Amino acid sequence: MTSNTFASELEVLIRARYPLIYIQTSEELRVIPMVMDIAARRGKKAFEWSYSTGIIAAGTNIQSQKGRSGATKDPLAALDQVLEQVEPAIFLFKDFHPFLAKSNFAVIRKLKDIALNLKNSFKTVILVSPLLEIPAELDKEITVLSFPLPTKEDLGALLDRILNDVRSIKEVNIDLDAAGRDRLLQAALGLTLGEAENVFAKIIVKDARLSGDDVNEVFAEKQQIIRKSGLLEYYATTENFSSVGGLTILKDWLVKRSSAFSPEARIFGLPFPKGVLLLGVQGCGKSLCAKAISSQWQLPLLRFDMGRMFGSLVGSSEENVRRAIAVAESVAPAILWVDEIDKAFSGSQGSGSSDGGTAARVFGTFLTWLSEKNAPVFVVATANDISHLPAELLRKGRLDEIFFVDLPAEPERADIFKVHIGRRGRFPENFDLPLLAAASTDFSGAEIEEAINSALYEAFYDGGDLTTEHVLNSIRQTVPLARTMDEQINRLRSWAEGRARNASTPRNAGLGEHQARKMEF
Repeated sequence: MTSNTFASELEVLIRARYPLIYIQTSEELRVIPMVMDIAARRGKKAFEWSYSTGIIAAGTNIQSQKGRSGATKDPLAALDQVLEQVEPAIFLFKDFHPFLAKSNFAVIRKLKDIALNLKNSFKTVILVSPLLEIPAELDKEITVLSFPLPTKEDLGALLDRILNDVRSIKEVNIDLDAAGRDRLLQAALGLTLGEAENVFAKIIVKDARLSGDDVNEVFAEKQQIIRKSGLLEYYATTENFSSVGGLTILKDWLVKRSSAFSPEARIFGLPFPKGVLLLGVQGCGKSLCAKAISSQWQLPLLRFDMGRMFGSLVGSSEENVRRAIAVAESVAPAILWVDEIDKAFSGSQGSGSSDGGTAARVFGTFLTWLSEKNAPVFVVATANDISHLPAELLRKGRLDEIFFVDLPAEPERADIFKVHIGRRGRFPENFDLPLLAAASTDFSGAEIEEAINSALYEAFYDGGDLTTEHVLNSIRQTVPLARTMDEQINRLRSWAEGRARNASTPRNAGLGEHQARKMEF
């Protein structure tokens, strides 16, 4: 919803004489001019109230003492003033939610009396607050609206104003072409105008310049929002697809969706990509892929920890999920990483007897959002055990695709060795990568990394540099998890066949690679 659409909807409600309208937003400075504009068009007076000023004319400067009414700081006195007002008017009450708690029965009753009275007048009361607090007594009298965050056009107008303010300052270098400006505005989507203004000013003051490469500073501002919520974790990552060995089909699929968040994609008719489920063997790069997507797409990565969602109070778990989703949408476009989703929702089916249905309700809330979300939040869910995956999650429409991440084949293992050897400051061309790949049959990517770490310890103890022989010795001493969990992995492969896409190129049975026996379960 754009600001203009919201303004039109608000004006319709005012014209239809809805007595109490509750606007949930922290951007009251954007709401006030909108209300004043509607009041002017409708020939009404506009007033605003806060606990610090009482009722004053809307738009009055906070430093001005003129027109302040100390008596109306009291909410009951302010509501009496609404009733006494004879002329058509709109009253904007800021941060009124603390007075709607159950203990403030007198205020709640007075507001209900006003609601019943205003239906026969040309007066409207608008409550503006970042928190939604509606007592049961007013449930039928209040209409709730969610104020939209600034659009790209709103942020563009703000950026242009800031640029005009600093153009005359010689010390500031503005290096912002059309593509850079678009990148910066795209990264700022999800911020309020105040937050965006702060971060643009911070970039200019910090570096005395502004360019399209400053998107990381914008992500840092979003990190503040996420940290304050306490429900999601922000992951700053430098991983990219070059850090991921193998998984060529998955990487190709993701590359083709990297520009799907752009305005050109909307014009073309592309919907926002919903997400992907990565199912497979432990240690084969599923979590690494989530981090690489964030870096490759230049979008913030948020980790959704189900353990944080469950609260002790009845209904608080579902509310925590809704709040976490709202935070993710507020910083969108973003990547929402749900790690080990099979464990998070493993108890949802038998939830009624174990936790009073809490897990089932939390799961239902999350599934509903997956199906209906319009915000550009790309979900990356990872899972190791398909027996714990509820069937509802696998239905098409909730996620775009399901990929099966198998143990790396021999060429992929060579790629993984190359990545990890290079990360440790060695030249991969100095190692016999084909020999290492052949010796590490059934190794996962995590086990290959650990083999190199172990070899480094040996080389350091020997007083020499890392060699192929050190790594081979480490491989020989390792029993890969795949051999101790052979039955589980075979079951996983059997389930994935025909139900999920292979994230890598299919294994070739004639190259000496261990071939899994086909079994039915």
